[in-house]
Amino acid sequence: MEPVEDHSEIEQFWEPDAGATTAEYAITTLAACGFAALLVVVLKSEPIKELITGVISSALGLGS
Repeated sequence: MEPVEDHSEIEQFWEPDAGATTAEYAITTLAACGFAALLVVVLKSEPIKELITGVISSALGLGS
């Protein structure tokens, strides 16, 4: 088996995506931050706090 000297096909394959991963990471990061903010708002609400406390108490055997 001989090594391939011409890498032009590989280079042409990857060229159109130049810079795409940076944009994809930025969009994913923004989406994750938005989801985290929504989660904080939901978890700070009193009914959700009571629900989570009840579930944890039941799981630990502290519930009635």
